Amino acid sequence: MKNEELIRRFRIERKKFDRSGIYAYTQRTLAYNSNKIEGSTLNEEQTASLFDTGMLPRSDDYYRAKDVEETNGHFLMFNKMIDTLDEPLSEELIKAFHFELKSGVFEDRANGYAIGDYKERPNMVGMYETALPKEVPEKIRELLAWYHGISVKTLSVMAQFHARYEALHPFQDGNGRTGRLILFRECLKADLTPVVIEDKFRGRYIEGLKEYRETGKTGLLEELFKEEQEEYAKKVDYFLGED
Repeated sequence: MKNEELIRRFRIERKKFDRSGIYAYTQRTLAYNSNKIEGSTLNEEQTASLFDTGMLPRSDDYYRAKDVEETNGHFLMFNKMIDTLDEPLSEELIKAFHFELKSGVFEDRANGYAIGDYKERPNMVGMYETALPKEVPEKIRELLAWYHGISVKTLSVMAQFHARYEALHPFQDGNGRTGRLILFRECLKADLTPVVIEDKFRGRYIEGLKEYRETGKTGLLEELFKEEQEEYAKKVDYFLGED
């Protein structure tokens, strides 16, 4: 699968406000699953309705305002990704993705979280410590230098980058979602089938990140990424009319 055509379709369908093609499918699927992994209360129908109409369908279920705000932010973050595909991955770009995701989230602003900038308070992932705020800029630069120093980007490289990024946890919140968007983006740029991590595999995904933190290995993540590539490739083939 050549990603050049996929990127072209993303851009055309977005410009035409097309809600029936691969752009819309990817927006809805990526936003739903990435947010759900983080505990969003919105279901697939609600996520799709927000993207298609800007409204939530009538429902007796409760949902959090923050989840709506972050879902809309994810749509904007994806568009920012499309608009900047010609740029190399950089600190400025990573921060820009975070800003799009979080700038409209009232709760984060009320809590004094840095929006579009690195964290100012230490945080943890479960029982694991992450990079201290003062360490983040240097460690992100080291990660980017390592990544850009690799000429051929394989799925193994993507898994290592993603695991290292998540272990650093550079932002106060939104690290998983920015990290998974970067994973999708960099696969696009490397002409690898993009990875959309589904919420139903959340347990395997977490175990993969845990494996890296404890052993430095990414075998579990790579196995999951390969399976998710196959699923996304099927959708791309359907929408692009490939055999």
